[in-house]
Amino acid sequence: MRKKVPLHPNERVDDLINQDLHIIQSDEVFSFSMDAVLLSRFCSVPYRGRIMDLCTGNGVIPLLLTARTKASVTAVEIQEKLVDIAKRNVQMNNLEQQVEIIHGDLREMTTTYNGHFDLVTVNPPYMPAQTGDQNKNSHFAIARHEISCTLEDVIAACGRMAKSGGKVAMVHRPSRIMDILFLMRKYKMEPKRIRWIHPKKDAEANMVLIEAIRDGKPEVRVLPPLIVYNEQQQYAEELMEIYYGKGEREQ
Repeated sequence: MRKKVPLHPNERVDDLINQDLHIIQSDEVFSFSMDAVLLSRFCSVPYRGRIMDLCTGNGVIPLLLTARTKASVTAVEIQEKLVDIAKRNVQMNNLEQQVEIIHGDLREMTTTYNGHFDLVTVNPPYMPAQTGDQNKNSHFAIARHEISCTLEDVIAACGRMAKSGGKVAMVHRPSRIMDILFLMRKYKMEPKRIRWIHPKKDAEANMVLIEAIRDGKPEVRVLPPLIVYNEQQQYAEELMEIYYGKGEREQ
């Protein structure tokens, strides 16, 4: 049952796809999108253990992961406003015993959490700081551009926080794939699974999902592509299953 929590101006409560979960969102900050949902379904989750979600935003990935695992989930966000929303999202869904939201800088937390997690997930800013037009709203700019952390900062933190044999899962843009693979190996992670996301079957990929293993042996699998829209411009069958299929929570 949803717990009542205070809402601030310009905030609303949305249902979170096909689960008994709800999420506070605000027009003043970046709302979750398809990439977060796809990452939460793509990653290989331990049934128990410890999970870290970096760049958590309003906490959507931790909320979604609780439908797949009983592992404890720690989530880090640098923007204070988003931390406040994420904490209320955890409270509203009665997940305080499983999910912890931390206000912090991922670059400063690797010593505390060195080798600590079975899985690290991250949906980081996609664009280098000096590329594209930055939104005048600082919350949007930080979410989209590498202002508070670079891609190398993110991957370095993932590699240090994952335990040996632990997994790291990321969603990003195809244009950064070579940087991502290079940096993962630099920080002792071996890419194991890659999946390209295409808006249509005849269109170039516009997202990529990558999962690596800390201290893993070289061997990568490229999975079948995921097509978002069918020829009728509706969500394709697999995407519908990802969004609205049967939940995985075990009783």
